[in-house]
Amino acid sequence: MAVTALRPMAPFGRDARYTHPLDYRLMADSPVTLFWRHSILDETTDWLLAHDYQVVRLAASDWLVETDMHQAFAAALDFPEYYAGVLAALNDCLSDVAFCDYGARPEATGLVLVMTGYDTFAERFPLVAEAVLDIIASNATTALLVGHRILCLVQSDNPRIAFGPLGAEYARWNDAEWLEDRRDLG
Repeated sequence: MAVTALRPMAPFGRDARYTHPLDYRLMADSPVTLFWRHSILDETTDWLLAHDYQVVRLAASDWLVETDMHQAFAAALDFPEYYAGVLAALNDCLSDVAFCDYGARPEATGLVLVMTGYDTFAERFPLVAEAVLDIIASNATTALLVGHRILCLVQSDNPRIAFGPLGAEYARWNDAEWLEDRRDLG
């Protein structure tokens, strides 16, 4: 495997906790952020694109079986032919993505995985759905260690969706929808 030279990402400036740039807010608590409204997800994605993030979109609602999820990740992130299509292999390949061996452009500010309709997949395969997010969160931490950013934006049509700790952190709602009344839970 060829070694890719990373352009180390400068850490956020010391003033980030005061200036609150969007990417900083998305990563501050967890690399996995939940979204309900498509419009807020689209605004967020547009901002990230404008700031040179590589955005990869995955339609999780189309994943009827676990194999569909593995095939979608493999195609979207250019996994090698030998990808085994199991969670352990997903973890291995995402660790390579964290180092920009494939799937992530080293010249980008970072990689953003946008998964829409994730509640549909989570209803079908709750343990797998949570494990996938945990794997992404863990590898996002690895990426930070080598100067790369990985964010995961998870859209759900279920405004009550929640997950346990991911990479030892909880997925949280985005700033615009974190209050329950903003998600029509009344």
